[in-house]
Amino acid sequence: MTVHGSGSLTFGEWETRSNRVAAALAERGVQSGDRVGLVFGNGDWLEYAIAFFGAVKAGAVAVPLSDRLARADVDTMLAHCSAATVLRPGEPPLQSGPGRQVGLPDPGALAQILYTSGTTGRPKGVAATHANLAHGCGVRRRPFAHSRHLAHAFPIGTNAGQWMLVNAVDAHPEVVTLPRFTPGRFAALIEHYQAGTVFLVPAMAIEMLAAGVHARHDLSSVLLLGSAAAPLPARVAAELASAFPNSTITNYYTSTEAAPAQTVMIFDPQRPSSVGRPASGGAVKIATAAGEALPPNTTGEVWMRSPAAVRAYYGDAAATGEVFRDGWVRMGDLGYLDGDGYLYLVDRESDVIKSGAYKVSTIHVEDAVYEHPEVTEAAAFGVPHATLGKAVAVAVVGAVAHEDLRIFLKDRLAPHEQPVRLVTLDALPRNAGGKVDKRALREVVR
Repeated sequence: MTVHGSGSLTFGEWETRSNRVAAALAERGVQSGDRVGLVFGNGDWLEYAIAFFGAVKAGAVAVPLSDRLARADVDTMLAHCSAATVLRPGEPPLQSGPGRQVGLPDPGALAQILYTSGTTGRPKGVAATHANLAHGCGVRRRPFAHSRHLAHAFPIGTNAGQWMLVNAVDAHPEVVTLPRFTPGRFAALIEHYQAGTVFLVPAMAIEMLAAGVHARHDLSSVLLLGSAAAPLPARVAAELASAFPNSTITNYYTSTEAAPAQTVMIFDPQRPSSVGRPASGGAVKIATAAGEALPPNTTGEVWMRSPAAVRAYYGDAAATGEVFRDGWVRMGDLGYLDGDGYLYLVDRESDVIKSGAYKVSTIHVEDAVYEHPEVTEAAAFGVPHATLGKAVAVAVVGAVAHEDLRIFLKDRLAPHEQPVRLVTLDALPRNAGGKVDKRALREVVR
């Protein structure tokens, strides 16, 4: 593993130093099952990787948290899981100390608590066992064998970031990242390492395209470009295919609760808005809130079945019962399956705008707005309306004039989908995981 400009970590060093952390935690009195908070920034990936495996080798439960979170939020999460201790960059347990003999953990033992982004409410701690995290690891053909280097810019404390940590252990290529994402720096990283595999979130892809980095950097080494953590607009996917001329553009759909279950979609102009079909032994169904399956082309709740031991909400049996049922996970999204089993998302259930007699999909509105060439980013959300209850508002980043955008959307959206409010921002508000914070947007247009 390499953090460009900061250093690298071999497997031998990783093993030795994480053993030292495990020993230091034992000296602190950390016992099996205790929770250990890991508060690190994106420039600290190497120390974080050591700390994570040191914690689980000590028999503890790792609780990854980004140092970009507000201190009050970090304190709340650490209190919620009753953390026995906290590790931060540069602390003595990460620097020195003797090793310890490490035994193999029980596959069913708790290994990690990862807090959700909280975009639709209070963040919840999603608990995963060792069997869940290690599912699929150790097979003869290691993932991404076409690459010598895998580049990403996912933040610590997110499901996507943890996915990259597993790749650093199990995948064929060396995983490389950088302390802070900017479009130019990430493009230079790809070019420097001739990365064959690249992972990013749609917001990063949009920034890279807007900055025109493909005109200044050689990105021809990329054979697989994966997008995760949020829907990838069809226009953005098509532009990525041009910017990364030798790459296969792939969209991954999952959640912190459902992992390692996922759908995978290789971008197909015939199905530009699909997020694909189940992969790696998982399954997807469209069902009612009670879990009763619905027929193809019928909109309902999206459920995923994990091929591994399922996750749960830590310390919240009631919420666990609502979301995790008989191996299936309610995704909190509305969608449908076509006749060939391809999944299409309609919206986050909490984001659907109930306007008068209609239900409006914010994803559908955003896709239409993204088609305008002068729109860099877009987010649709509901705002109060005197007669309809709620109506559509759209925040955009870009030079598009509001009147031009309204004319552009006239034939692309139904009357009840047309925005009653447009606002132009310098940037969309996002949480630490890179997802658009629609609650913050509603505050902007109050």
